[in-house]
Amino acid sequence: MKKVAVVMGSDSDLPVMKPCIKTLRGLGVPFVVRVMSAHRTPDAAAQFSKSAAENGFGVIISAAGKAAHLGGVLAAHTTLPIIGVPIKSSTLDGLDALLSTVQMPSGVPVASVAIDGAKNAALLAAEILALGDEGLSKKLLAEKEKMAREVEAKDAALDIEALLGE
Repeated sequence: MKKVAVVMGSDSDLPVMKPCIKTLRGLGVPFVVRVMSAHRTPDAAAQFSKSAAENGFGVIISAAGKAAHLGGVLAAHTTLPIIGVPIKSSTLDGLDALLSTVQMPSGVPVASVAIDGAKNAALLAAEILALGDEGLSKKLLAEKEKMAREVEAKDAALDIEALLGE
């Protein structure tokens, strides 16, 4: 199975990215977590991305806040799918990172999940890898079925009268 690279612009992004890491681990998807900066270590980010496919990666998840150029830098140097996770910062509540992530120039695609959408990034990466892995596809289907059962249980337990205090 191909690996997923989880690349963060700063170690301060790790608390937001924990659901991503836990989801990948829970699905049995091999992954590596790295810290690289589009601005402070651009050569390292470019070299990592250039060699990612030959090093066994199938998808790169890029997590960055503020200007959030990391996804674009990684995408510029590989043909692997890049999934951007815009990280909420104190400045503009993540809107700056979201816009930076989705406004890539033509020819440099970066998919984006919601602001702080780490779990969805992991699920999207797994879905991409599952295109060629039937076992992973079955794990993802089981995860969707589990989520459906959880919602059905919440629906069954709903007591509107108790919620309204009547």
